[in-house]
Amino acid sequence: MENTAFSWGIITFLLGTLGIGVWASQQIKGDSVNFLVAGRGLALPLAGATLMAQSVDSNATLGNTDLSSEFGFWAGAALPVGLSLCLLLTGLFLAKPMNRMGLITIPDFYRVKYGRTVELLAACIMTVSFSFLLAGNLVAGGFMFENFLGLSYFGGITLLAVLVFAYTVSGGLFAVAYTDFIQVFIALLGAWGLLLYVLFNFGIDIAPGMGPLGFEQLTSVGSGAAINWASIIALGFGNMVAIDFMARIFAAESPKTAQRACFVASLGTLIVGIPFSVLALGAGGIFAQAGVTADGPVLFALLENVVPPVLGLLVLAAILSASLSTADGAILGTSSVLAHNVLGIRHASAHDASGGDRLLLITRLMAIVITILGVFLGLRVPQTGVLLLLAFDMSFAGLVVPLIGGLYWARSTRQGALACIIVGSLTRFAFFIFMPTMFGVDNTLLYIPNSLFTIDFDGFPTLISPIVGLVAFWVVSNLTYRPQSPEEQRAKVLEKTQAL
Repeated sequence: MENTAFSWGIITFLLGTLGIGVWASQQIKGDSVNFLVAGRGLALPLAGATLMAQSVDSNATLGNTDLSSEFGFWAGAALPVGLSLCLLLTGLFLAKPMNRMGLITIPDFYRVKYGRTVELLAACIMTVSFSFLLAGNLVAGGFMFENFLGLSYFGGITLLAVLVFAYTVSGGLFAVAYTDFIQVFIALLGAWGLLLYVLFNFGIDIAPGMGPLGFEQLTSVGSGAAINWASIIALGFGNMVAIDFMARIFAAESPKTAQRACFVASLGTLIVGIPFSVLALGAGGIFAQAGVTADGPVLFALLENVVPPVLGLLVLAAILSASLSTADGAILGTSSVLAHNVLGIRHASAHDASGGDRLLLITRLMAIVITILGVFLGLRVPQTGVLLLLAFDMSFAGLVVPLIGGLYWARSTRQGALACIIVGSLTRFAFFIFMPTMFGVDNTLLYIPNSLFTIDFDGFPTLISPIVGLVAFWVVSNLTYRPQSPEEQRAKVLEKTQAL
């Protein structure tokens, strides 16, 4: 199949998407709240679509197919399953109270509950974490532009980064929401259209132990069970403190809408993600029948050499749209955290003498820094699914326990939150630099050779680090807890929330 049709299709789609971003910029009206959380007015269709699109990104499609084809169904399906689990748990326990608080960014919660120091520490960890998420989506775009536009990998990543940056600083979360609404339908049609085409024309020949019923992938360490469970748990809980994820919760028009949107998106994530996992299982047989040698991502090889151009373009549009919207959310969320939570610029006092919104201005400037960092990480670790897992793994280690504890445990304290974040994060970082692999992929980012930790231990750091943090949180909170009356607690929370 010639790449000309793909090239023009990709270019046309990019121009259309960027056009939506520019059009959406008209609704910003110089207000950072409109820019960051869409004026807190997303109705259920838009809120559900944008939450689903946060899960159905290029990491969870390209990474999903690559992992499934190499390690088995559950290695790839762990991505949509984990993200769907997060949406379900968030809908049950977090969406309503978090939306009701009227926050701008997720680190605002840590400030309201635990104070400025905890807010700053959480914001720094989230910034690093989401730089990996951005990098993963840039990697996918880099591979796509390399395959279908004839660019180098470096050129592909750089071009996509520039496009996403322009898209981000123009339309903010309004642009994300509108394009996400279109993207989820494209993703749904593309995923099932591709699966049905392959089933009817080639069939899917699944190797023994590699399919959905190969439960040894979930029970045997030798078959990757530790890594697969680590993937599900890291996404199921780590995504709860994802910057762009919670921004979408805050943007819903009401707590009830936020909850319902989570449930809709949870189901939709499985409906779109699982077909990619199944499809990848038969990739080897499909390539053999078609006389194709796969070079690069499995999904790209299928689209370029096996399926009809129209269907291939549809799936490419879904992947590219996902890359744009998720990278947009990563840049937007991370730059807002740097401006609002690290630099301490508040919306309530953001207007200068000229009437401009200073928080809006600084957020857009910080987007430059985040975009450059995402490009650097994408060049250093040219992986997709692994970067997604690593991003949420870092957050899971130290930030999830203080979030849930702050909402549901009256004895949680600032000292306990600090202990959890520091101990949990340092434990995870130590595992990271001493482990030769990350979720089955060589650690090329930062590895100190040693004989203590081997590839057989891969996956366990994800499970151990948050438990260490939980113990620190419980012990220190109990030691430092000082009772307050309900009136004092409500007054304290109200005062801090109003200061945001």
